[in-house]
Amino acid sequence: MSEPPREAVDRLLAAWRGEIRAGAVYELIARREGDPQRAEILRRMAEAESGHRRRLEQRMHELGVPVPDPGAVKISRWLRLQARFAPIDRLLAAREAAESDEVDDLYLRPTGDAKTDALLREIRKDERSHSMAVNEMRSEAPAPADRAPVPPAQARLDRILGREKWHDAGSGWMSGAIYGANDGLAAVFGIVTGVSGATGGSHFVLTAGVAGAVASALSMATGAFLAERSELEVAAANVERERQEIVEHPDEEREELSLFYQLKGLDEATADKLAEEQSKDPEALLRLLTIEELGGAKAAGDPVQGALAAGISTGLGAIIPVIPFIWMTGDAGIVVAGVVSLIAHFAVGAAKSLFTLRSWWASGFEMTLAGVIVGGLTYAVGLAFA
Repeated sequence: MSEPPREAVDRLLAAWRGEIRAGAVYELIARREGDPQRAEILRRMAEAESGHRRRLEQRMHELGVPVPDPGAVKISRWLRLQARFAPIDRLLAAREAAESDEVDDLYLRPTGDAKTDALLREIRKDERSHSMAVNEMRSEAPAPADRAPVPPAQARLDRILGREKWHDAGSGWMSGAIYGANDGLAAVFGIVTGVSGATGGSHFVLTAGVAGAVASALSMATGAFLAERSELEVAAANVERERQEIVEHPDEEREELSLFYQLKGLDEATADKLAEEQSKDPEALLRLLTIEELGGAKAAGDPVQGALAAGISTGLGAIIPVIPFIWMTGDAGIVVAGVVSLIAHFAVGAAKSLFTLRSWWASGFEMTLAGVIVGGLTYAVGLAFA
């Protein structure tokens, strides 16, 4: 048997590793997904990736290429942490981008082996469908022109909901603790460097830094409390607006409920009858429509918990540049505070990538560079007032 083309072997191995990683990521996301239907779709996609892997392994066997140990393909701890903590829609967006990149890079170019090319083209079709499925789950892109037509029930429901623009109001805050630490660290580092430049690192730095840390923590806690309470108020207002819709447009709201039932698989006659029964009790109709349209109108969070999380994290981040001045003053205090603060900048920046899905080192470096710029400028301003 002749030696297979090197390009074919490399591409088979790269695709094989990609299928293992993709399957693992889909499975991790599926475990977090609260919607059983979406979770099942993700699990089926993970199983499909396993099927691709087996087909690639079969082709490698045919070519006499040793199949590596699947356990050797590691999912980094950072990726696992991102899959555990990052917003699911953002994870799906990253997975969609990865699917598109894999399609373009691994499956389009010829390998020099006709059977391998044919296999990769077949898998490419599945990968493209995965990318479209992920995109659809995110509900951010319009359906392509060649997609199957929207079911009549869905089209009618979209027209009704299109009138009720108020559903889109409000948004929750994400990863508040990390962003609070970020804000506190950056703000108080600027205060510390500015006062250090003006006073040569005297004991006034400690006073200004502690005052700045307390002020930042209280400000963030107050802001988080008000933001979360606003979310509660928006949710309550949405429920009241839905109640008003039931009073003003009872037939349309009853049709909405019927359409939701139809989308769940009921035939139109049964859905209409069930919606008619439920509409006899306006409060029952309100509860059902609230669940279907607003996800139950659950608030983003507890204002007190949000305030505590934001305030404590901001205070912890803000106190870091101040700590060295508890024991030292002068140039030594300035240098130690600068080093400690820049290390903290990198750590906070890296931690943010858990939620932004950026490279941890790039995010950390960016945050560190921002700290250098802030510290340098505020120190220069302080020197100007010395």
